[in-house]
Amino acid sequence: MPKYYPINEEAAKRAKDMNSFSDYQPGSATTSYRAMVDEAYAAAERQKARVDPMYHDKIDALVDRYARKLAENLNERNVIDARVPSILISGGGNFPVTKKHKQNAARDRNYGEYAEISKLLDKIRSVGMGGISADDDLAVEKLTKKLEGLESLQATMKAVNAYFRKHKTLDGCPELTPEQAEKLKADMAQSWHLDKSKPYPAYLLSNNNANIRRVRQRIEELSSRSEFAGWTFPGGEAKINEAENRLQLIFEEKPDADQRQELKSNGFKWAPSQGAWQRQLNQNAIRAAARIDFLRPEDGTSPYQLQPFVKRENKEMSR
Repeated sequence: MPKYYPINEEAAKRAKDMNSFSDYQPGSATTSYRAMVDEAYAAAERQKARVDPMYHDKIDALVDRYARKLAENLNERNVIDARVPSILISGGGNFPVTKKHKQNAARDRNYGEYAEISKLLDKIRSVGMGGISADDDLAVEKLTKKLEGLESLQATMKAVNAYFRKHKTLDGCPELTPEQAEKLKADMAQSWHLDKSKPYPAYLLSNNNANIRRVRQRIEELSSRSEFAGWTFPGGEAKINEAENRLQLIFEEKPDADQRQELKSNGFKWAPSQGAWQRQLNQNAIRAAARIDFLRPEDGTSPYQLQPFVKRENKEMSR
């Protein structure tokens, strides 16, 4: 059952009156909003039918977030549209040109936020279809399962190689079904299988072991997300937004052109819906911020050295 958020009908009517000669139809703004939410919920249900149930809570959270943010955006849009009447309504005499320019700038910002909100629909349609994203609430759980599978595979390959080394055959190997043993025999007979002394070549164990280390590192990194710490810098604040899984940079005034370029070159993007420059929250994001001089605290301390995970590592190394 879709969850709807309130639409300000009075603001919608004022916006209509300020920009059109036709009468406002009571409830039309709410009806239009709910139709958009209904489409989002329909897309969410289709996606839930395609993916594992473990993804359903994330899909539900995304569609609810879409409905909430859409209502906020549409309400703000109506407030903006009601600030200055259309010139067709007011006429050209003493038209408030400056106010109109400010209104148009606010509209542009509002439309930018709407574009960001619309991207949530793409997120809904992609949940459960790709790899394990760091902003997935179940990322650690999924990576842990993946790690268990990789470790089990590593143990199996070692045991099968040891059995073959001892018995010179795969027949009766307890780690393999008869079908698996026959397939492995066929693989060993291929010309590309150069080392006939091992059913599983050394490079397979080496590659799998590298994957194990990589997944362990990702689990450790994601598990320590709550240990990131924000900081203040001259003219702004670096905020840890765990709900959005983002490191967000909030400035009191718009950064100048050189600063914006440096932010972009370090992976930060402007998010109108958040009112912040941001990138995915991880250790690399902290390192990137630490490379930017104007993001340092007033005392010149590196933001990287302020992080709890760094302090913990330094403490462990000093033992």
